[in-house]
Amino acid sequence: MAKAASEFPFGMEMRLDAAPQPGSKRIPTLEIGDSGEAVLDLWCKSGKGQFSVANETVIFVPGAMSDRDCTPARAEADDALVATLTDAATWKRQGDFVSFVGAKTLRFRLNSN
Repeated sequence: MAKAASEFPFGMEMRLDAAPQPGSKRIPTLEIGDSGEAVLDLWCKSGKGQFSVANETVIFVPGAMSDRDCTPARAEADDALVATLTDAATWKRQGDFVSFVGAKTLRFRLNSN
């Protein structure tokens, strides 16, 4: 089932539009379930959260994050990414890209496979 370009990407997985960190090939992913439940697989942490969406407004509430063997730099990058998602107040979708916009903007590319 194709989702309209203006619809929030419930039931889809996306990858952060960013380069891998030095020494790693991992790029954070975000999978959003049909009811807004989210699974985050970041540079070295993973966890769950919940999205609530009304029109262009978005609220992300992070859940518990598990800490794999992280370097301090990767742990800080993960914490900053979760904080930026939590800070986002609006979202927009342009083609295969979804942006979460707050004080900073995070852009994700929808997995189209």
